[in-house]
Amino acid sequence: MKRALVTGANRGIGLEIAKGLATKGYQVIIGARDISLGEKAAKEIGAEAIALDVGDENSIKRAVAMLGSVDVLVNNAGILGEGHVLDEINEFDSSMAVMVRGPFLLMHLLVPAMIQQNYGRVVNISSGWGAFAAGLEGPGAYGVAKASLNALTVCAARDLPDNVKINAMCPGWVRTRMGGKEADRSVAEGADTGIWLATLPDDGPSGGFFRDRTEISW
Repeated sequence: MKRALVTGANRGIGLEIAKGLATKGYQVIIGARDISLGEKAAKEIGAEAIALDVGDENSIKRAVAMLGSVDVLVNNAGILGEGHVLDEINEFDSSMAVMVRGPFLLMHLLVPAMIQQNYGRVVNISSGWGAFAAGLEGPGAYGVAKASLNALTVCAARDLPDNVKINAMCPGWVRTRMGGKEADRSVAEGADTGIWLATLPDDGPSGGFFRDRTEISW
């Protein structure tokens, strides 16, 4: 049975991806800052939960030490800022910690075992707001962080063997707590591409940016 870690998965897109993987027979571990919320969500879908704050290096290291190896890593946790990118240093630092450094550290710690076992899938939940082609929109440092996550995806994929695939995806504007009630896509629609990328066959793509299972421009 393949094991999958999904960060920030106690609600929203992360939970839907975790649910989809559990339905496909994966042993799913929900990473959540609040372990009580993680355990509640995990119970709903037949998964496990682990305390994991992706903005905290020590929390990441503790979680990885408890987990050991995984076959699939979905870097889903994210935060949405406010105002302009130059307004708040703390907001910039938090955005980069959660959406760039955290995914980097998890990949740094978990990908070597994927290489050793000749199988791995990494999915970075990004956004069209992190695409140069779409103008790097979004409030605060969100677009900068997602663009950096996209760059990390490209560079990491270039260095990895074919049996360890890493891709980024844009879920679109989804009706979650972050997206709001006015969003035009359901959680299931937003999560579908993530589930697809997490379960790619051996001949699947790597180093790409996808929406609705279709490659899009960086």
